[in-house]
Amino acid sequence: MRVQDSNLMKAYARMAMDGFKQGWHERNGGNFSYRMKPEEVEEVRDDFNYDGEWRVIGWQENDESAFPGLAGEFFMVSGSGKYFRNIELSPEENVCIIERNEKGDRYRIVWGLVGGGMPTSELPTHLGNLEVIKARDPQLRVVYHCHPANIIALTFVLPLDSRVFTREIFESITECAIVFPEGIGIVPWVVCGGRQIGEMTAEIMKTQDVAVWAHHGAFCCGRDFDLAFGLMHTVEKAAEILVKVMSMSPTKLNTITADQFRELNKPFGVQINEKFLYEKKDSRIGCLPE
Repeated sequence: MRVQDSNLMKAYARMAMDGFKQGWHERNGGNFSYRMKPEEVEEVRDDFNYDGEWRVIGWQENDESAFPGLAGEFFMVSGSGKYFRNIELSPEENVCIIERNEKGDRYRIVWGLVGGGMPTSELPTHLGNLEVIKARDPQLRVVYHCHPANIIALTFVLPLDSRVFTREIFESITECAIVFPEGIGIVPWVVCGGRQIGEMTAEIMKTQDVAVWAHHGAFCCGRDFDLAFGLMHTVEKAAEILVKVMSMSPTKLNTITADQFRELNKPFGVQINEKFLYEKKDSRIGCLPE
């Protein structure tokens, strides 16, 4: 089967377009990777070209990085400088499938980017995080980075403290504490595309599914495309509500209390991280815990 005819490619392209329609992928903003299942590889293997050169994986020039936990695996990855709005129209020009060697320190393109180009410049960050989430849960396969406006806006006005950011997002929609009870990690502004942002995000992904990159965007993972997109959509919807609330008042007249959040654990089979259920000093939005 040709890659572009596979259900995998159709699902990948659909998620890319869903993100574009939300306004999360201006110009060539964002990137998106998927660790393929063995049966998905076998389905399209006849469409692969194994003549490509093996390339170094590095965050910057003269840097070599290895991700042995992903050795020998295949990944569907968006292309560097490519526009998400074009993935559905021409996947073979905007997406690639890469193969990792048995040491995990080289990759080669086996399909896609037919007009030339390279995988996303954030490839080492994606691989580093895919390795971490695979170790946490082998069913986690999607890593998604985009630029949701309301999440980014909040990084200018809320303390860059995961406790505060998560609690305010949790209070915006009850669903949030159920969908991601482990909360949100925060990465302060650092240069994108480098080792530092990749390693800081991977540290968060050891225990959490969402990381916010201050003044830049958000990064999440999931077991499949629906779960990853739904997670990002939920966080951004909550952020939009919080932005609207903050435009009306610096305080909240009503909200969800810590004890009310705890009431969600048993009926929904979750364990909301107590780190985020601190007692608030007052009703001001964004106040730091004591």
